[in-house]
Amino acid sequence: MKTAFIYDAVRTPRGRGKKDGALYEVKPIELLATVINALNERNQLENASIDDIIIGCTTPIAEQGSNIARTLALYTDWCKDSPGMQINRFCASGLEAINLAAMKIASGWEHLIIAGGVESMSRVPMGTDRGPLQYDPIVSSAIGYVPQGISADLIATKSKFSRESLDELAMLSQERARIAIQNGYFKKSIISVKDRNGMCILGVDELPRPDTTAETLAALLPVFKTMGSIGYDDIVKLQYPEIERINHLHTGGNVAGLADGAALTLIGSKEIGEKYGLIPRAKITMAACASVNATIALEGTIPSTEKALRLAKMNLKDIDLWETNEAFAAPVLQFQRHFDIPMDKINVNGGAIALGHPLGATGAMLIGTMIDELERRDLKTGGISVCMGGGMGVTTIIERV
Repeated sequence: MKTAFIYDAVRTPRGRGKKDGALYEVKPIELLATVINALNERNQLENASIDDIIIGCTTPIAEQGSNIARTLALYTDWCKDSPGMQINRFCASGLEAINLAAMKIASGWEHLIIAGGVESMSRVPMGTDRGPLQYDPIVSSAIGYVPQGISADLIATKSKFSRESLDELAMLSQERARIAIQNGYFKKSIISVKDRNGMCILGVDELPRPDTTAETLAALLPVFKTMGSIGYDDIVKLQYPEIERINHLHTGGNVAGLADGAALTLIGSKEIGEKYGLIPRAKITMAACASVNATIALEGTIPSTEKALRLAKMNLKDIDLWETNEAFAAPVLQFQRHFDIPMDKINVNGGAIALGHPLGATGAMLIGTMIDELERRDLKTGGISVCMGGGMGVTTIIERV
């Protein structure tokens, strides 16, 4: 098998995923055009043959539908001859797009691929696709489906996490993001989104709240308690009869904010890099996905990480840094406790609680963040894991070159 190298990784800033967000005026295809053109400018790809474009998206309908990957190729003049494919593995879509690209490269069947993800949650709200997982009561009740917020509260209850511990993680995320932004740790990968006149619409992540305090977090009310009371708590109790009561501890302060954004990576073989003068930044060592009970869906990163490490013949001590998506605080704390990873190795520049979670793009953004930080610290290996609804997890291991 060939080695799949990551030659570059770029992203837009994360915009607030609501109608008052800075990127609401920007269509998803324009977010992708921003980053794919940046890849071209940074790597001089006009004469390169792009074998495929793979884009992950969690709500692939309307402005994000009709195979936005192929649409992007046609819309972007310099790579209009490239094919394109859109995939959906919920919140890990962008990460899985990169994993799929790496597998294609490793097989030797393809040699240079652009892969990543996009989500405009302000323009195409979460759940707009209304699939049977959530919206067919016969299906959802048969599989024990509950909304992700209920799953997060279930993890907090089972693990006996306190509200204070969830808020402490949120505070840590905000503080780390503040330091990272203040010191320019994200500047290497962020590409400003501009209008047609070249005026900057957004050049930095919009969601962080550096003025967050323990007091402001403590004052927030649980957001999933009412949802649980209309029947979802009862579904949980059917699956986990040992739990008498669900502690609803997640608030607007210790969950990820909805966000808009896009991120892409350039992945290829050693031979193609030499042909086009590309300098590799990292290689993809292993990727794995796994599943868990749909009711406690968000603990999927535990078996996917165990699987990835086993397949790579590595152990936890071999991984220098971790990025595990902060969709909710409890799954991150559970991940940290299960593997006994020091918190100073996890989400060292803050996570989605502070920075936001543009569903289909997040995994691709985490790859870029990891490469930048490994380079900054002169470290070797990184693990990236993403949980998601439906009871799945995806983990990718990369190594600096």
